[in-house]
Amino acid sequence: MFDITSYLIDFKNFFWSGPLLVLLIGLGAYLSWKLRGVQLRYLGHSLGLVFIPRRSGSRRQGSTNGKQLSSFQSLMTGLAGAVGTGNITGIAIALSIGGYGALFWMWVIAIFGMVTAYAEALLSIKFRKQGGSGSLGGPMHTLVNGLGMKKTAVAFCFLCILASFGIGGTVQSNSVAAGLFEVFSVDPKVTGFVMSLLTGCVVLGGLKSIGKAAGVLVPFMGLLYLGAGIVVLFVHRQYLGEAFFLIFNGAFSGQATSGAFLGASAMAAIQQGVSNGIFANEAGLGSLALAAGTADTEEPAKQGMLAICGVFVATMLICSITGLTIAVTHVLGTSNPDGSLLTGSALTIAAFSKVFPSFGYIVVVGLVFFAFTTVLAWAYYGEVCLSFLFGSNTAKFYRLIYTLAVFLGVFIEPHLVWALANLANGFMAVPNLISIFRLAPVVEEETKLYLAKLKQAPASGSQVVGHTSTISG
Repeated sequence: MFDITSYLIDFKNFFWSGPLLVLLIGLGAYLSWKLRGVQLRYLGHSLGLVFIPRRSGSRRQGSTNGKQLSSFQSLMTGLAGAVGTGNITGIAIALSIGGYGALFWMWVIAIFGMVTAYAEALLSIKFRKQGGSGSLGGPMHTLVNGLGMKKTAVAFCFLCILASFGIGGTVQSNSVAAGLFEVFSVDPKVTGFVMSLLTGCVVLGGLKSIGKAAGVLVPFMGLLYLGAGIVVLFVHRQYLGEAFFLIFNGAFSGQATSGAFLGASAMAAIQQGVSNGIFANEAGLGSLALAAGTADTEEPAKQGMLAICGVFVATMLICSITGLTIAVTHVLGTSNPDGSLLTGSALTIAAFSKVFPSFGYIVVVGLVFFAFTTVLAWAYYGEVCLSFLFGSNTAKFYRLIYTLAVFLGVFIEPHLVWALANLANGFMAVPNLISIFRLAPVVEEETKLYLAKLKQAPASGSQVVGHTSTISG
């Protein structure tokens, strides 16, 4: 009998572990060569733009023109979409299938992802459109204003809207409802109603409300999760050397059987590390460019530098904390009471609970907050794409439907929706990657301009402004 769900899941797995990986890795390697590893050479500068307060003589991170987000809020919105259940549940699953070596390949893809995120954020500012709600950017504007590819831009928007209802509106609420029911026996309908109510309170306020919420929730939850993870690593610091050995050894030779863990080949480590790494930071998929396009800045390369920081935080910090805590606590390969292999969020909870049982609740709270901020970010992504297709008058209609979808998500069978959403998310990356590749010379030119001015006045506090191509409309 034909099973559409199984077929879609198989096709999704093939697409994410085959064609899409080749495109993302290939483009990341090409940009790294063309830009001389800018994501590594200027990583310190990128982190400084976020974590070191700007001097009063320059435009501050928190200032906006009243219609857009500050560069910091824009970055947090992008992180809200990227940092979700994949950074906790997804990484644990990757280690359960691919072994500790998967973490190494996740780091490798993050290095390529940082330069891809840099390029798409830069282009989003470079070719964005000026409208009544301020400047709006994203892959669709880059495709139209940079390459004249209107039909491809339309395809991107339709796929993004479909992905927003899946990854954002339904699957996240379903995951939160399932987790709260399992841990606290909360009725899924109650979870769905509360999440829908909170989502409506935020998204009905538009972009500014989403940006403000992301600017508070993402740093708070990120620091809480990282702080708890660092405590776990400190308590088990004697196992850190062994953990890194297992990670690097498993990346090239696979991992042997341990406990209920069935072992993993080097190929499984590569596949799981790369695919889950991409899913965890979303670099190249187009969503980060949508968030970047809202920033109140006229500096394309500077926003690109902020995007580098976003991928670094999502992957090299949050995902690494998840993987390393699992490694040092030796919970990989342990079993549930029914004898089944411990995996997913349950595996991460077990790792954090090794120090203090209450730390397991931090993981649960992290899942709730990360999922909720993902809901908010994708609400904006879908709205801006719908507005591009049918005008800004559709925004309020979309917000209402999206809020309802959050509630209905607790009743769905998640596997089919996950497959559809991941396919839409993967396919929407293709137009974005095309625009980045074809406009790579523009990225290179803007980068040279920014770095040259940065070297000329490193301590003056003046802005480094690139040549924007904001289109009036």
